[in-house]
Amino acid sequence: MNNEKIVCSMKEVNVAYHDMVVLRDINVDIPAGVIMGIIGPNGAGKSTLIKAALGIVPRLTGKVSFFDQPLDKVRKSVGYMPQAASVDWDFPATVADVVKMGTYASLGWLRRPGRKQKEAVEQALEFCGIADLAHRQIGQLSGGQRQRTFLARTLAQNPDLCFMDEPFAGVDARSEEAIRDVLLRMQSEGKTIVVVHHDLTTVDKFCSDLLILNKSVLAWGPLKDTLKQDVIDKAYSVVKLPE
Repeated sequence: MNNEKIVCSMKEVNVAYHDMVVLRDINVDIPAGVIMGIIGPNGAGKSTLIKAALGIVPRLTGKVSFFDQPLDKVRKSVGYMPQAASVDWDFPATVADVVKMGTYASLGWLRRPGRKQKEAVEQALEFCGIADLAHRQIGQLSGGQRQRTFLARTLAQNPDLCFMDEPFAGVDARSEEAIRDVLLRMQSEGKTIVVVHHDLTTVDKFCSDLLILNKSVLAWGPLKDTLKQDVIDKAYSVVKLPE
């Protein structure tokens, strides 16, 4: 990987909740243009890893850089799609309102969204196949529609690097395929995507790279080098790879 452009570098990252270490000695470089899936058993620290990288949860030790810069210097270029379960779906907002929030990072103080931001919202809605839901209240959405709404919000920001926490959770087959198609299209446009995922049977449908985690990194790199039975045995103990 020495000749590849690195868009995110994590060095000696350790994270603890109270007295319990949940991430230990994380050293990972994420190359540009990949879709990197983060997989591992429940409690492995998958969501914590991206939250620690983004400064959402504190790190005990370690340094994380983005495009060779601190996050504060390149925040507009880094997107984050949280878990749907962390969102207040009773909040009175439409799908278009939520997606528009993705454009706020491009605005200065006291500036209102203009034509450029409106176009970004429309394109993101169309991109995710939910343009017909623009005026629907978010509390009326299905699980798949909610995930696509928050994916569209992330796209409206137009980040070069995007972290997504379980974007396929609670979605139907149609939405899963739609989200997967969006991720692959983003990659074809030169974006880098890091996805917390839980389904070993589908990682090869959209991931080019994997980070296999169980509190520490067991393997990371191209799919062909990491999705191996001995590594899965070590991470999950009893899970077998699909034939």
